Amino acid sequence: MAAQMPWTEAELASAVELLRKLIPEDDFSAYSLELSPATVYTTLVTLWMLTLQRLGGGKSLEGIVNEVLTNNRSLLPDNKRVREGTLSFTSGAYSRARKRLPLATVQSFAQQVSQSLIDLSPGSLGGRRRYILDGTTMTLAPTSNLIEAYPPATNQHGETVWPVLMLMVAHELESGCALIPEFGPMYGPNRTSEAKQAARIASRIPSGSLVLADAGFGIFSVAWAMIGADQEVLFRLTKSRFKALSRRAEVIDEAAHHTQYRLRWTPSAKDRQTNPELPAQACLEVFLHKVELAGGEDLYLVTTLPIPSELAAEYYSHRYDVEHDIRDVKVSMGIENIRAKSDEMVQKELLSSVVAYNLVLQLRREAAKVAGVQPRRLSFTGVWTTMQTCLLRQPPCAWSEWQGRYETAVRIAATYKLPNRPGRTFPRRAHPRRPKSTKFMQQQTKPLDMHTVSEKPK
Repeated sequence: MAAQMPWTEAELASAVELLRKLIPEDDFSAYSLELSPATVYTTLVTLWMLTLQRLGGGKSLEGIVNEVLTNNRSLLPDNKRVREGTLSFTSGAYSRARKRLPLATVQSFAQQVSQSLIDLSPGSLGGRRRYILDGTTMTLAPTSNLIEAYPPATNQHGETVWPVLMLMVAHELESGCALIPEFGPMYGPNRTSEAKQAARIASRIPSGSLVLADAGFGIFSVAWAMIGADQEVLFRLTKSRFKALSRRAEVIDEAAHHTQYRLRWTPSAKDRQTNPELPAQACLEVFLHKVELAGGEDLYLVTTLPIPSELAAEYYSHRYDVEHDIRDVKVSMGIENIRAKSDEMVQKELLSSVVAYNLVLQLRREAAKVAGVQPRRLSFTGVWTTMQTCLLRQPPCAWSEWQGRYETAVRIAATYKLPNRPGRTFPRRAHPRRPKSTKFMQQQTKPLDMHTVSEKPK
């Protein structure tokens, strides 16, 4: 058999029920609070359908209701209207179910699925898991509710149109799975920052993990929050911050291409000004590393791990994997085009997107075993398309047939190998955002004159 399937015929009759197996039976009660026995769109059904919407790339409400009633009717409870086939194909009832679904329930569901999938892969570094931090921004629909929650940017002409949401995600390195993210406004009186979001996400990362992050997080307050949550850290530092810290550090190892220091890291006056909650005696025992890279550039790192400089640089090299992970969540799965018009529904759709993304990664891991490659060597989009075609768009079937479908999906997904081109690099470039106006959407079928699109270095 191409992939090991840990489920039995009685447990799994369709692709949709794969979600159910990721929630422990003891936790079902938390997702089973219904209005009445006649409720069709129960809490669990609504959670499944939210996830299926995101697996479909952001299907409309009408589209997902039609798909469930056509291909996944077994997902629905044993209800008279379901049995008699009189349930309406309109989306009104499902829309109301989405709105009444508590946000805390969606958060709990997303966390359960994420952790279940992460636990399926072994940790590295002697059982220690590695998590990569990074953030991005999203523009949302310009509704009054979202403008209030996520104020638009301003310029010399006044306030712009699109609400801007700041998103922070922690990806587990081995599986690629994302924990539930942090949200917040980028502008306005209640604006957040990467440092604030990292401090809040620290408690979601399992204790004892190694957290990797770029120089934007290489500041005292973020390291303090992570270490306070019982995490190890490996952060990149800016050249100026490294120079300032190294003046107070002790050299403990020096060679031709690297230097290692020991430091009692204390907050600067600016750190205390921006983080008044830091204790008066705040201090961290860390190591600094200066490593000369192959191209002649120097890499500056700070870590709590007592490891050689070359090993610290090798560990940190995996931080760049998160660039592709965030692109897969944001661009490939289309969450940058979320249709929701309220803050709460935006958060529900983002959380459902994380569940959908993690499910695609699980199929990619199974396919990678067949292909004999690392999971990230397989195209995320190719695996996702395979899941949609072979599993999600198929009608219910017997276990033996579904098992065959799953094995077929794994084999097809295993063929989507990305080209291996060592040494090929491209400069980072900034691309203009796609306009979100109705006029632009109507002109999508017209050819785009690429000579009119300007690109500036990032």
